[in-house]
Amino acid sequence: MSRLTITLDDQLHRALKETAARQRRSIRSIIEESLRLRGIRTYDSARELVEKVRAASGLSADRALEVAVRETRQSRQDRMA
Repeated sequence: MSRLTITLDDQLHRALKETAARQRRSIRSIIEESLRLRGIRTYDSARELVEKVRAASGLSADRALEVAVRETRQSRQDRMA
């Protein structure tokens, strides 16, 4: 398991500790849950999710890639506008 050191604002750190205590959870579990909720996934997990969605869509791999590229480009253009 990897280790990570981060620097947090004192008030945010205090709030995180209080939340962990109130929920009877570790700070680690709260941070890991937050990362998952933000869409941060392991490569294998992301790949599995993509395969599941592609299969449900009925699109071929090539067509799914075309749609993904188009949507990604559109999203980037929207953010720049």
